[in-house]
Amino acid sequence: MAVKIRLTRFGRHKDPFFRIVAADSRYARDGRYIEQIGYFDPDKGLESAVIDEELALKWLAAGATPSDTVKAMFNRKGLNAKAVAAKKAK
Repeated sequence: MAVKIRLTRFGRHKDPFFRIVAADSRYARDGRYIEQIGYFDPDKGLESAVIDEELALKWLAAGATPSDTVKAMFNRKGLNAKAVAAKKAK
């Protein structure tokens, strides 16, 4: 099972709201997911994204692949650097 960390869309027409989730890559974009990691409102910008760092690091350590957008969010929050440091510490 290939796990990806990606966005799933919620909200109304022309008023999107996204959840950051860990999901099997074979599932539909807005389909079921394994675990919710955070959420993101594009009207407020990337800085306002709320991410549970503990869950994100757990999934990155388990080998989950973030999408390009989620990877950019993780870089802004400093999670990619923490994940690399955690791998080196092992």
